[in-house]
Amino acid sequence: MLTQLSIKNFALIEQLEMNFSNQFSIITGETGAGKSILLGALGLILGKRADLTSLKDKEQKCIVEAHFQVDKYNLKDFFAQNDLDYEDLTIIRREILPSGKSRAFVNDSPVNLSELEALGSYLIDIHSQHQTRELTEEDYQIQILDAIANHQNILNNYQQTLSKFKSEKNTLKKLLAEKEALAKEADYNSFLLEELLAANLKEDEQAELEIEFEKLNNVELIKENLDKSLVIANEDQIGVLQNLKEIKVSLQKIAALSPDFQNLSDRISSVIIEFDDIISELEAQTDKLINDPERLELVNQKLQTIYNLQKKHNVATVTDLLQIQKDLDAKVVLADDLDSQIQNSEILLKELDLVLEELAGIISVNRKNAIPILVNKMTEIVTQLGMPNARFEFDMKSAENYLHSGKDQIQMLFSANKGTDFGLLKKVASGGEMSRIMLAIKAVLAEYSKLPTIIFDEIDTGVSGEIAHKMGDIMKKMSEKMQVFAITHLPQIASKGQQHYKVFKFDQGENTISELKLLSKEERVVEIAEMLSGKDISESAITHAKALLN
Repeated sequence: MLTQLSIKNFALIEQLEMNFSNQFSIITGETGAGKSILLGALGLILGKRADLTSLKDKEQKCIVEAHFQVDKYNLKDFFAQNDLDYEDLTIIRREILPSGKSRAFVNDSPVNLSELEALGSYLIDIHSQHQTRELTEEDYQIQILDAIANHQNILNNYQQTLSKFKSEKNTLKKLLAEKEALAKEADYNSFLLEELLAANLKEDEQAELEIEFEKLNNVELIKENLDKSLVIANEDQIGVLQNLKEIKVSLQKIAALSPDFQNLSDRISSVIIEFDDIISELEAQTDKLINDPERLELVNQKLQTIYNLQKKHNVATVTDLLQIQKDLDAKVVLADDLDSQIQNSEILLKELDLVLEELAGIISVNRKNAIPILVNKMTEIVTQLGMPNARFEFDMKSAENYLHSGKDQIQMLFSANKGTDFGLLKKVASGGEMSRIMLAIKAVLAEYSKLPTIIFDEIDTGVSGEIAHKMGDIMKKMSEKMQVFAITHLPQIASKGQQHYKVFKFDQGENTISELKLLSKEERVVEIAEMLSGKDISESAITHAKALLN
């Protein structure tokens, strides 16, 4: 429930702080005094958008803060899901800065407006005349029946199962689409895979084949130059090796004369050893040279196969081709695995379908049982509210598909007068009738569910006399189980409140300021007398006001 509200620098309100009880509270005041401003400030707490026009002083920030006792609202899960600190006394603060930036906090943790709006829906229900349209909406009518049926656990189970069912349907849809796509590509993929497998590719073989191809393709040129190199190296008189040996002999003769000469002698010896090894390798390479046209053709064919495959698949290496081969092979395996996955998904869907059908059936039976209870209670209440011939009926059909809250499609039907046919509530009920029906609905719901704080904003428009008395009695009875506020112009309703606040405005210098005041017993007499007779309060009005209050 709302325990405290403070408003600073909002519209006509300069500074306001009020405490509230859990009783039936009345708010009265002249038209234009600021009742709508009060609701606007609460709207900010509930996540409504704001702009700079909300600021009374454009140089100062606007702050609206509300304290709520929430220990009976079962909101711990909500706080946990939104990563907020839970407190039995929860404080919501909204700030609008002169720059136009808006900030919101729940127990000092910053929140966005969507989170604030979600939390606000659990805390306050502001009901005005134009909001009676929600009564004509099918979802709201279903929620009313569900509250009376008291089967929230079954509903939760159904909705969790429905979520799994929808998720599994999406999974199956994707699997079938994947299978269809694979089927379309299956022949081509098989051809590509067979082509790659036939090539018998191996890592790093392309470089080896290219080297072998160059050797085989240039065998004569290679032999000619190897032979020439051997001749130059080994010729008896002027060969490189013979010359190196003569240099070695010359250096050995002077090696003992200086370390430098000894070093040169050692180095030439090393060169001769290395050069001798080179000659041996030249001879070996010459011996290995074979003119093999058949092998050359085979190597050339294998390279052309590799080059063609690389071009076809738009890759540059054999490694890339082997990865493509692996992927194609996986697709063939996947096609087989998909059939198994599809079969398992279809089995699970059938199981979930059976559970949903059973739960939807239980929900439907519970709602059917709740209908006569709701109809009887509503009829009783609206009869008190001046609608003695009002009748209600529910048209309940079963949908082909699973809906969010079952398979029921429900329409509330209404007849206001004897001899008239039932019609859809939104088409046959007048504005005044809708307001009274909504009050009846709220009164019934107060018996069956933990409603948040409710604020009735001039729900009594268009009624007077005894009907107004009855409306006041109904709202007062509702306040036994919840916190109720009524903004009213009717003295009959105002007199039912256990707390009475007056909204008024006054001029202060060049400014007009709105205030909210908790009235004393004596002030309530005057306020209600003024509601009865106007500014010129008569003795009879005072007497009548006292009678109403007593």
